[in-house]
Amino acid sequence: MNLKALIREVPDFPKPGINFKDITTLLQEPAAFQYVIDQFADHFRGHKPEVVVGAESRGFIFGAPLAYQLNAGLVLVRKPGKLPSAVEKISYDLEYGQDSLEIHQDAISPGQKVLLVDDLLATGGTISATADLVRKLGGQIVGFGFVIELDFLKGRERLAADQEIFSLVHYDGE
Repeated sequence: MNLKALIREVPDFPKPGINFKDITTLLQEPAAFQYVIDQFADHFRGHKPEVVVGAESRGFIFGAPLAYQLNAGLVLVRKPGKLPSAVEKISYDLEYGQDSLEIHQDAISPGQKVLLVDDLLATGGTISATADLVRKLGGQIVGFGFVIELDFLKGRERLAADQEIFSLVHYDGE
């Protein structure tokens, strides 16, 4: 399936010079959405993840049906102030400032096998911070899944070299 043909590109969003990859057009196509989830499930089933972690917010879209397919739990990593119980928090640098993410302290048990998913791997800041939260709780990361990877931003270099990274669509240039 040609997923790239279903991803809308929006120039100059959210700021001039950025060519935004919009997955909402892909999500509108039931066969494409199902294909994405099936590809992730087929690829990671042998890793036997016990928990799928979705990064806010588009990671939730893919994390929930994938967790269902893999018979795994679902854990949400959120922006500060969105989770109701005790949390672990991490701050990380962005190109234009800083951001933070939180996870419930009891969301992952030590040694639990964890799969991280999101819609896009760009510079790797968000998913790297998410991985740090998982490791802080003692989770064992079994892989990373992305619908889109912007290869030219080299985000995978921020992730552990021994971790499997599976991306369905690659962009070599802006």
